Amino acid sequence: MTLVPTAELVADAVARGGAVAALNVITLEHAEAICAAAGARGVPVILQISQNAVRYHGNQLMPIVAATAAAGRLATVPVALHLDHVTDEELVRQAAAAGFSSLMYDAGALPYEENVERSARVARAAHAAGLWVEAELGYVGGKPGAPASAHAAGVRTDPDEAADYVRRTGVDALAVAVGSSHAMTTRTANLDTELIARLRARLDVPLVLHGSSGVPAGQLSAAARAGIRKINVGTALNVAMTDSLRLTLAGDRRLVDPRKYLTPARDAMSDTVGQLLDALP
Repeated sequence: MTLVPTAELVADAVARGGAVAALNVITLEHAEAICAAAGARGVPVILQISQNAVRYHGNQLMPIVAATAAAGRLATVPVALHLDHVTDEELVRQAAAAGFSSLMYDAGALPYEENVERSARVARAAHAAGLWVEAELGYVGGKPGAPASAHAAGVRTDPDEAADYVRRTGVDALAVAVGSSHAMTTRTANLDTELIARLRARLDVPLVLHGSSGVPAGQLSAAARAGIRKINVGTALNVAMTDSLRLTLAGDRRLVDPRKYLTPARDAMSDTVGQLLDALP
C-alpha cells in the first residue's frame, strides 16, 4: 500500500473522535512488528523514527528510513512516516526528501519564549517543504533536562499558554504534558483527563500524548475520548523485545542464529502493539 500523510491519519482520528497510534521504530523488526499488528486489525498506524534512533544508526538517516518505508508500503493498512523528537535543524531540512510527511520538533525543555521562537522558525521551514509539524509545550517526564516527576509543580501544559503558543508558532499539533513520562517500563502513569478536555476545548489543533508506554490501557482510552488524537509509544516495544530475547537466549545458550531469537522478539513486539491498538477508540 502507498504511504499516506500523517496529517490524513490524524484528521481521521479527529473526525471519529478517536486516536491514531504512533509507534517508534529502532530496527527493521520494530517496523515489521508494528505493520503486522496493524494489518491484522485493519487499523492505520504512524511509524516514527526519532533523532535518537538516527544517532544509533551512525547518524545516517536514509538506511533506517528506507527499511521502515519499505515495511510500510508492504502493509495492508495505511501507514505514515513521522520524524520524532528532532532538535537538530539539519534533520528538519532532510525530512521531506527522506520521505517523511511530518515531524515533531522538540524545544519543550527550553524557556517559553525560546521554545516559541525556535518552533515557529522550524514550522515555517517545514511547512514550506510540505511537512505537518508537531511541537511540545510543558515538560513530559523521563527526558534529560525535564523535571524528575511528571507530577511536579508547573510542568503541566497550561491551556491559555498553549493557545498563545499555537497561535505564535503555527504548528499543526501539540504534544502536551498531562501526567505521562517517557521511558516508563511499568504502566503506572496517572493522566489528568480533565486537563486534556480543557486543552481540547481551548485549542484548534490536535493533541498528542507522549510517554504512553507507561499509561494503563483504560487511561489511554479515556485520554482519546477526552481529546488526545495521536498516541506515541516506544518503550513498551523495547520492553517486549528485550524480555523475549532474554528468555530465548537463557533457554538455549548455544543459539547463535539471530533469526531464532529475533523472530519471537518480533512476535512479542507485535503482540504489544496489538494490545495498544485494541485499547484505542
